[in-house]
Amino acid sequence: MGSSELIFRGHETQPVSDSYSPKPDKPWASVTRPIRYMLREQRLLFVFLGIAIATLIFTLFPASRAPQHNFADSITYFPIDTQSKFSNPHRLGFGSSNPTGKIPLGLKRKGLRIVVTGGAGFVGSHLVDRLIARGDSVMVVDNFFTGRKENVMHHFGNPNFELIRHDVVEPLLLEVDQIYHLACPASPVHYKFNPTNVVGTLNMLGLAKRVGARFLLTSTSEVYGDPLQHPQKETYWGNVNPIGVRSCYDEGKRTAETLTMDYHRGAGVEVRIARIFNTYGPRMCIDDGRVVSNFVAQALRKEPLTVYGDGKQTRSFQYVSDLVEGLMRLMEGEHVGPFNLGNPGEFTMLELAEVVQETIDPNAKIEFRPNTEDDPHKRKPDISRAKELLGWAPKVSLRKGLPLMVSDFRQRIFGDHKEGSSNSSNNEASS
Repeated sequence: MGSSELIFRGHETQPVSDSYSPKPDKPWASVTRPIRYMLREQRLLFVFLGIAIATLIFTLFPASRAPQHNFADSITYFPIDTQSKFSNPHRLGFGSSNPTGKIPLGLKRKGLRIVVTGGAGFVGSHLVDRLIARGDSVMVVDNFFTGRKENVMHHFGNPNFELIRHDVVEPLLLEVDQIYHLACPASPVHYKFNPTNVVGTLNMLGLAKRVGARFLLTSTSEVYGDPLQHPQKETYWGNVNPIGVRSCYDEGKRTAETLTMDYHRGAGVEVRIARIFNTYGPRMCIDDGRVVSNFVAQALRKEPLTVYGDGKQTRSFQYVSDLVEGLMRLMEGEHVGPFNLGNPGEFTMLELAEVVQETIDPNAKIEFRPNTEDDPHKRKPDISRAKELLGWAPKVSLRKGLPLMVSDFRQRIFGDHKEGSSNSSNNEASS
């Protein structure tokens, strides 16, 4: 038979069973399989080697332990009169107030973002000094109508300070936590030349509403006009001539208070209102027509002290550091106001002239001139409400504060004092 022959052996097929039976499971297979897996390729060796290395590292380099100390020793406590600034939702980085009267705070207080309109002016610049010293970020908005760059130049270069040349009668968009609204000409010489303070207040209230900031309006004792009540309480509605030469300022501030309360009631804006009485100190405008600056500048220049009328009109004079303290307490407190902020010590114009003579030049002469229109006869604040609710009262007397103002005026008029004397004068009065 040839090798290429195919042999068909179909008749020799083997019998095939119809049933299938799988291999029986080996006992302990679930145990032996993982063991065989671990033993293959020296896996077990690597596991033990990793454990040994980890043990060696933790033995040679133990974790450093923080030194034991009492947590209570590291807590910073703030007085109860400042609690409100921590609990307010517009403040940054604070918790809720503590009913025990102190607020424990493990971390340093975060500064607020504050805008001060009119911050390059007399009062505004002193307020900026205090806010910067407290650690806040301050934006000064001023058109320099009465403000001076020299009042804030010592803050140039400070990353927490910003100066914006802007007139608040035009809208301004900023992200802030608090607004101190001081922008408004406050002396007759200036507000008669530029008689507006309502539009700026409206714009700043709109900003406060938009960003949820707390708003403080610096109003004035002029809202009482020529008062029939003496001393004047905040509940007194005033006696104002609505069409007089001073009405642009008097009624403007009364309107500003109305707008402020309307935004508070109608839009839920947090507001504060301060009614400021006569204030004096370093950085006042030298020729602004106000009585203290007039007398001081005239005495230094060897000019007669001009007294209008018979000189029996009375005023109350507070030093600027006292006012700044009152404004800050009002802003951080929980009371809307209005609050009278002034020194209840009452002086006639002749008595003030005598104090200026004693301080500067005993030989200074007094010259009488006709009285101005709508000049109030008496002005004295009742500050019992501020004492009770703000814990505030003025500390600097006229005879103590006036020499500090005289030093600043002398330096600016004659230049015979070192630069920065106004700063040291204010700090001295605050101490």
